[in-house]
Amino acid sequence: MMNKYIVSAVCVLALVACKQEKKEKTEAVVVEETMVVDNDWEVLFDGTSLDKWKEFKTDGVSDAWKIEGDALVYTPPAEGEENKNHDLVTREEFTNFVLTLDWKISEAGNSGVFWGVSEDEKFGTGYQTGPEIQILDNDKHPDAKAGTTHQAGALYDMVSPAKDVTKPVGEWNTMVITVNHEEHTGSVMLNGTEMVTFPVANEEWDAMVAKSKFAGWDGFGKYTTGKIGLQDHHNVVAFRNIKIKQL
Repeated sequence: MMNKYIVSAVCVLALVACKQEKKEKTEAVVVEETMVVDNDWEVLFDGTSLDKWKEFKTDGVSDAWKIEGDALVYTPPAEGEENKNHDLVTREEFTNFVLTLDWKISEAGNSGVFWGVSEDEKFGTGYQTGPEIQILDNDKHPDAKAGTTHQAGALYDMVSPAKDVTKPVGEWNTMVITVNHEEHTGSVMLNGTEMVTFPVANEEWDAMVAKSKFAGWDGFGKYTTGKIGLQDHHNVVAFRNIKIKQL
């Protein structure tokens, strides 16, 4: 009788060990796959360095942009410098990509994320060439009343967001921007909701621009390869966890 108990105990222990080994192997595969996925992404800002950024048409970053904890925070400069542009742009240029980041806007604040930014000497800001995905306090900034194409998550002045899914002022929002010139498509996800889809680099894009405030602007949306930009709109705004995957 005792031998049966011993045999049963041994079998149970063997079964537990087998399950544990299988679990460890599964976890190892998951970790390995995650590492492969992570290798596809380039970290543009992780809270430790601004080495991959500079201000528009300069070679450095002013005190208007500071790292605070794990966030990159823009604070409008002191009086007398408010007319100077402090748009932040990547040192590297991108063509087809998925960009993901978190943003947090101040009360009644306004900012945006650009792509396709050119630093040609004839342009004075990232806004002149880079299409913008709007960042906004939808409740208190007057731009939100100017039309839905000016609200958070919009392709600014061209495509309205599907709905308002922004978090209250002071809370983080997660945004994912995809631009693929090969497929002539773009999209924006905000807090897990698809906000807009739009054409790029084709006749549909040109027709859309022609109906916007950017009609006739020299260079606007013309650079399929360009820099990612974070907008200086004279309001406090914060960013974190900025990553990009080239397609």
